[in-house]
Amino acid sequence: MRGFDYYKVTTVTQAISLLKQYQETAALLAGGSDMLTMMKDRLRGPKLRAPQHLIDIKGIKDLNLIREQKDGLRIGATVTLTNIASSPLVAGRYPLLAQAAGQVAVPQIRNVGTLAGNLCQRPRCWYFRGKLFKDCFRKGGGNCYAPAGENQYHAIFPADSCCMVCSSDLATALTALHAGVEVATSKGTKLIPIEQFYLRPEKNPLRETVLGPAEMVQSVIIPAPEKGSKGIYLKLKEREAFDFAIVNVAAMATLKNDLVSDVRIVLGGVAPIPLRATNAEEVLRGRRVAGSIAAACTAAVEGARPLTNNGYKIKATKGIIEKALTTLA
Repeated sequence: MRGFDYYKVTTVTQAISLLKQYQETAALLAGGSDMLTMMKDRLRGPKLRAPQHLIDIKGIKDLNLIREQKDGLRIGATVTLTNIASSPLVAGRYPLLAQAAGQVAVPQIRNVGTLAGNLCQRPRCWYFRGKLFKDCFRKGGGNCYAPAGENQYHAIFPADSCCMVCSSDLATALTALHAGVEVATSKGTKLIPIEQFYLRPEKNPLRETVLGPAEMVQSVIIPAPEKGSKGIYLKLKEREAFDFAIVNVAAMATLKNDLVSDVRIVLGGVAPIPLRATNAEEVLRGRRVAGSIAAACTAAVEGARPLTNNGYKIKATKGIIEKALTTLA
């Protein structure tokens, strides 16, 4: 690992000031499980460089709180995944979020990994992470190696320029919960709906989120669930522990007189962003869940374009949605 400057801050204002000063050469450090791995592996590319200035935000106390609000719940950026998974408040009101946090990696990683770190992690694509593929699209080059290479874990709803998948378990869950991401900037804070937080590769090849160089996630705000709503999070992975998802699903449904009045089905592991299965939602809306499961599963994979080795993900996606909806029904 190459040398870097280290700063320990105690306020969001200090962190933003350093980000504004050092721009693209700075990075935030909380749990560090993703950032430090990339730095140790010395990943490089035409527009990818190791940060020269690390800003440690673990000392900002306001970012490490889970607070109930009149209109919902606020979770700070540095709250660990373990604390989210074990919080009685989260488990009682938003069980699918607790389920998602509890399925990230292993306990040792959940003990240090944070909410913002999970949301903002870089692609897990082995071409992006591999030292030999320096002209990878995500590193500022002009190549996506996945279509002609080993692509069994890549997207079945790919962008033309990049076949990465969004690996964040919490992103899938929070999208189903209508969450908003509170972002701190030099001009104050702004609240971004999480569906607008992630960028498709064609929008910006170098970033996965809308965060600018002098912006940071401060918290996530989740609105209070509607009366009669219930949700579930399921994750399919090769190994019981540690693995990223082959596909995951977060489903949230509001039922009135046994009919679906509102529903959100969100998929992870199949596209570069958390993907709303809007076709499946439309099938369910206004109907009983039990009688619409098969049609919803088929609608969810309409438009999929699997690569040479990941066609199995279509069946996997249908299967995990079927299990989620059966449980809700």
